[in-house]
Amino acid sequence: MTDVIHDEVEIEDFEFDEETETYYYPCPCGDKFEISLEELQSGEDIATCPSCSLLVKVIYDPDDFLLDEAKEVGTNESVKQTA
Repeated sequence: MTDVIHDEVEIEDFEFDEETETYYYPCPCGDKFEISLEELQSGEDIATCPSCSLLVKVIYDPDDFLLDEAKEVGTNESVKQTA
């Protein structure tokens, strides 16, 4: 059985919980789809609902969720190339 994507949702439409570092979006079943900051940083783009089998595809720019160390490395490489 293949998983069926219920919808595609922009990351801006999710609610972010700083304490759990998780993004939430309302699910039709009454619970919430969830995807963690760590999952987004690793390139995951599917949010799951813990109460039902529905999934949503998260529309976001992976570059916006790079770890700080990766951003710094990229910035340092750019500086080296232009110097």
